Amino acid sequence: MKKKKIGLVDLFIDEWHSNHLPGWLATAARKDEFELAYAWEEAPFPGRRNLQEWCRDNNLVAAKSIEEVVENCDVISVLAPANPEVHARLAEIPLRSGKPVYVDKPFADSLAAAKGMFDLAEKHSTPLMTSSALRFCDEVYSGKIQAMNPIMFNTTGGGRNFPEYAIHQLEMIVSVMGTEIKGIELTGDSKKLALVLKYGGSRLATALYSVYYPFAVSAASETESVVYPKVNNLWENFAGALLDFFATGVSPIPKEQTLCIAEVLEKAVALLQKSSI
Repeated sequence: MKKKKIGLVDLFIDEWHSNHLPGWLATAARKDEFELAYAWEEAPFPGRRNLQEWCRDNNLVAAKSIEEVVENCDVISVLAPANPEVHARLAEIPLRSGKPVYVDKPFADSLAAAKGMFDLAEKHSTPLMTSSALRFCDEVYSGKIQAMNPIMFNTTGGGRNFPEYAIHQLEMIVSVMGTEIKGIELTGDSKKLALVLKYGGSRLATALYSVYYPFAVSAASETESVVYPKVNNLWENFAGALLDFFATGVSPIPKEQTLCIAEVLEKAVALLQKSSI
């Protein structure tokens, strides 16, 4: 069976997600249907491998342009996981291709940018997926928490800064609690904060952030509660969902959820900046 070719587009290719992607994909059920084939970077990160070195080490073709990646590959992954502000620019040519495109998290640095990418994809009939891997952890992906009909859902998480890493908690919250958010509150500063999302029916979701917090979740319904101090199998489940998307062209994540997350993240970052003045 001829394998479908995956192309990578990145701001700089030698980064954590691209370096781990081959290992993640090797765990997926569809691993024999796809191969990493071409990669392109805008410019190397100082002190790290450049595109030619990275591709040599990973057995990919170093493309001279985004157009070369799109032309020679069946599906495209736009990375730059630490720089959502460049996603719309790096994804523009792939989103015009009609080929399945995955854009790494955070999808966009604003709701307007997120809508713009979806609009471009829909104009060209391009399947589009974006997500944090945390949405696919066993504890959330299994649907067990959703089945509880929780009235409160709590997440904790860390990472080097809130604007970049809050996406992980928001993906879990919206996938469990939905998009009908009535209001948000934030207290704290860049080192520690609590974000509260208010839902209808007096339901609440909280995202607690501090640099070294582990990713964990807990939930309560009217009759029971669960606490998971550690989330599991996120990368394995994510890799499977990604290759399923590349194979079918159908994203497992509703567009409405992605846009809701982009809007909440934009508002939360603005509240953080205001509280830190």
